[in-house]
Amino acid sequence: MTATATPWTLMGQFAAVRFTVTAEAEPGLLPRLIQPFARRDLTPDSFECSRSGNVLRVDIAMAAMPAEMVHLVEGNLRQTVGVTALTCRREVTGSVRRRAA
Repeated sequence: MTATATPWTLMGQFAAVRFTVTAEAEPGLLPRLIQPFARRDLTPDSFECSRSGNVLRVDIAMAAMPAEMVHLVEGNLRQTVGVTALTCRREVTGSVRRRAA
């Protein structure tokens, strides 16, 4: 009989996070970028956009995003039509602990 390891979790932890998106400048892009946040009932603290020719650079930041949601939002942003590059800077606050079985 093998023992099942108790998984580690970041539940209850928060992350200061900044997503930097480079994308094709096209109608409808900005609402598609905010959708992963709205779907999870999150409101970014900062949403800045600049255009250079046919390229948009969008910075989306939150001071306290639930840490377990960062990778979900990041994945959704990467899959957004028109996105050509994405970087994510994050700093998790607190400590990691085992989830109750």
